[in-house]
Amino acid sequence: MAGIERELPRATRLRERLHAEPELAHAEHDTVAKLEAELSIACQPAAGTGRLALVEVDVERSPVAVRAELDGLPIRERTGAAFSARGEAMHACGHDVHMAALVALTRAAHELRTDLPAPLLAVFQPSEEAYPSGAQQLADDALGALTPAAVVAAHVHPELPWGSVALDTGIVNASCDAVTITVEGEPSHGAYPHQGRDPILALSQLVVALHAQVGRRIDPLQAASLTIGVLEGGSAENLIPARACARGALRAHRPEDRLALRALVEEVAHGIAEAHGCRASVELVPGEPALENDAEIVARARELLARGGLSLAPQWHSCGSDDFAFFGALAPLAIAFVGLDGAAGFTQRPLHHPELLVPSEAVGAVARTLAALYLAAAGSVELAGSTGYAD
Repeated sequence: MAGIERELPRATRLRERLHAEPELAHAEHDTVAKLEAELSIACQPAAGTGRLALVEVDVERSPVAVRAELDGLPIRERTGAAFSARGEAMHACGHDVHMAALVALTRAAHELRTDLPAPLLAVFQPSEEAYPSGAQQLADDALGALTPAAVVAAHVHPELPWGSVALDTGIVNASCDAVTITVEGEPSHGAYPHQGRDPILALSQLVVALHAQVGRRIDPLQAASLTIGVLEGGSAENLIPARACARGALRAHRPEDRLALRALVEEVAHGIAEAHGCRASVELVPGEPALENDAEIVARARELLARGGLSLAPQWHSCGSDDFAFFGALAPLAIAFVGLDGAAGFTQRPLHHPELLVPSEAVGAVARTLAALYLAAAGSVELAGSTGYAD
């Protein structure tokens, strides 16, 4: 899209300001103030700290929504960058780049609005990293009232080659549910374990059994995973406590496997706790569904990416999750993954790592990818030339 390149220097400076002052989920007040100051059109508040900016056009069509995330993570940064964050929060997942890229696209689209094939709705979404989900709130409330024709997004990824974009049909991200397992036993002195019922021993065997059973209950050709990330229990080395708990995440690509994982946790937790003379309870918080890319949008966008000087990455599907999937209740979705590996000066680090620093050049790569997705969702491969996308 013509005009994006002209916007990139300004967008890159915006990215550095956003990166230097990240804010956590549902508290992105200064972040949205920075964005509103840069946008050339009015913003509408939505889902608390979220903002919607509509680039209107002359044609009577539903808008194509383009999403970027506002929130950082509770991580102390260790990149050493001149514009690194100094506090206990960090943009360690590229959200600062996504926001700057969407601002560049929105400003360029506003300049070209008489040539656009459909309205562009810039969605600056709060709380992608925490619950309650900002995407779910938008899907249930403000965004639904605007009835988008499609919702698209792009996300940087350090495992994909620089200059390439992964954009594939079907399920590309997993569903994710949060689970808490609490085991209650009988407290006792550690010297007299027979007088109590040990919830820590029961929970330890429970965690091992859960990981083993995933590989026996789910088709090994299908994507599914269980992670226990937190174990809590006890207050002294010589005391058998009254309770212990574990918190984890369940991920799956297929809906039937999502249900199977939920049932597995219940069955294994109660069975092993009972075998140890303890009692188990399971609390499950349903999270985002699996994220499925629309085949038609993907096919058109893949052609446009090539026109815009971006190559196609190898096929990419993962057990990562993104609340962007909640927008699937409103309209067809497409998300692309923009590669970082091999970019000049980029040090390979995974997402959510305190040393991950996305290169500044990624702002342009993400903006061009978002433009391709917008045009594809508007059904506009044939109109891309008139908007100057490949210029």
